[in-house]
Amino acid sequence: MKIKFLHFAVAAATLLSIPTINFAQGPNLGTAANFVLFTTVGAVGNTGISHLTGNVGSNSGSTTGFGNVNGVMHNNNGATSQAAQDLLFAYNEINGTPHTFSHAPLLGNGDTLIAGVYAINGLTTLAGNLILDARGNSNAVFIFKIGAAFSTQAESKVKLINGAMACNVYWKVEGMVGMAAGTSFKGNLIVNNAAINMSTRDTLEGRALSTTGAVNITGTMAYTPVGCGSALLKGPAAPNLATTACYAIFSGNGSVANAGVSHATGDIGSNVGLTTGFDPLLVKGQIHPIPDGSTSACAADLLNVYSYLNTLTDDIELLYPAQFGHNLVLTPHTYVMKSATSFTDTLYLNGQGNPDAVFVIKITGALGTSTNAKVILTNGTQAKNVFWKVDGAISISDNSEMKGTFIANNAAIDLKTGVIIDGRALTTNGALSTAAVTVTVPAGTCGTLMPLTWMHFRGNNVQENVLLEWGITNEVNNGFFKIEKSRDGKQFETLATIDAETGKTQANYSFTDLHPFILNYYRISQTDNDGRKSYSATIQVKRNMNKSQKPVINVQAGYIYVQTAASTAGKGSLELYSIEGRKVSSQKIVLTKEVSLYKIEKPAQTGTYLLQILNNGVKMYAGKVMVF
Repeated sequence: MKIKFLHFAVAAATLLSIPTINFAQGPNLGTAANFVLFTTVGAVGNTGISHLTGNVGSNSGSTTGFGNVNGVMHNNNGATSQAAQDLLFAYNEINGTPHTFSHAPLLGNGDTLIAGVYAINGLTTLAGNLILDARGNSNAVFIFKIGAAFSTQAESKVKLINGAMACNVYWKVEGMVGMAAGTSFKGNLIVNNAAINMSTRDTLEGRALSTTGAVNITGTMAYTPVGCGSALLKGPAAPNLATTACYAIFSGNGSVANAGVSHATGDIGSNVGLTTGFDPLLVKGQIHPIPDGSTSACAADLLNVYSYLNTLTDDIELLYPAQFGHNLVLTPHTYVMKSATSFTDTLYLNGQGNPDAVFVIKITGALGTSTNAKVILTNGTQAKNVFWKVDGAISISDNSEMKGTFIANNAAIDLKTGVIIDGRALTTNGALSTAAVTVTVPAGTCGTLMPLTWMHFRGNNVQENVLLEWGITNEVNNGFFKIEKSRDGKQFETLATIDAETGKTQANYSFTDLHPFILNYYRISQTDNDGRKSYSATIQVKRNMNKSQKPVINVQAGYIYVQTAASTAGKGSLELYSIEGRKVSSQKIVLTKEVSLYKIEKPAQTGTYLLQILNNGVKMYAGKVMVF
């Protein structure tokens, strides 16, 4: 891979370690950060089916052509007025930031750039792949100050590696921005006095903001980035399901009838009416053929659940219920659609790495789906945290795959052949019919169905390692655990898989992470023998630092930077020697027990040098550094 620091030859230096230098701070976008598309003056328009997460608006102009947006539409109101002020402030902040590098007006073609502020003069083009390398520092900021128009070639891409985050990438452009078809772009576009045009199949993880100029998209996916201090979306509090938690199929007042070979995990019944047609060998739960005490309690609790969902304040109105689905992406919120809703194709529910995120979808009117409609859960979303409140009939067509608890109020539910629901189908008052369906109560929501009960999950430092321990009771039908780790609590990787000890009244488990980060987030996913999954709480463990750990060193922009901590605080120094042992320079420092950043001037002559770190006169580190 070719790494390009500058467009002209300069002396550069590296060390065989992970640098953590951050050259600049990103500007404060203020309330403009809430918008995925925004202009202070001009129109904002869409053609075709685009998928947007974030607010859309203009402070002086119209917004036209948009379908359902995972955000709020704003036109010429208090929110746009404040966003316009905040955008201007952010533009001026970037404009006044001195650059650390200059770059030719051609970006990409496989080049890799490190964090810094890049000044680019003239008409600028992105071609092929541009790789932004944070070198292990998730706080690394990339700022591009482009002095003229900016365009991308078809299928060009901005790629982020080694911890780089789209929320830390900024593009200040003094001219029109035009993205050709298939561009994959990362970062916050702040365009001054010019338009922004995005084409078919373009993807933007970031924002498209203009101080003055139209913003137009065509068949585009754009979404505001997560991280950089943005709030973790949780959605509303989930309702207390009480006894309804154990019912897969239920009517408070109406018949419940099945035709065909249907499977269910959970109870089935009606509080007023008969329950017929279900094979008890295919139901993992209790069938209530006639009303009883259990169905009476469920009917009462179901009214409470409906009432709670009905009174929730909606965050976002989806303005086009007839266009629901169509690969729409939603995030944890309370949504409302104020008329009958047609669900076609696919809906994605993105939990943004939060397994406790809650989604509530409120529909004033009936809900119907196309055949083969699907709800797909991504980034930690769990079916147990998805709720549909429908003031009308629910009809789910053949071979559709739904997720969540569906509650119809005073209306029927009809589940057609081949329907799969990871959740529940419940109506307060109406007939409920099924035809060769599979309905499964989500794992961990019904006490009689839960494969285990979590006692505790904790993590502690043991020398340079992290010891994870957890305790389980009532372990029934449990398959295995996966220990997962993350740097930011959002994107997790699997460390190990541990088989369960099913059948024990109580079991204790442990695992040692031999390679922890400085700051770690851990969670455990549990999978039972039926494939259902649940998660532990996420815990945070900060690794202990001690004198035996090597410092992180980087040579850049005329200095050698050293990030380290000492076992005891005190006076220290950085000492630089030639390979022959001649002392080149030294720099006094004050060492602390916490990780701190220090620097010493880089020698002008290229070559290999020896760097020593002294703490109160005692050498705590010595290593080679290469300057070239």
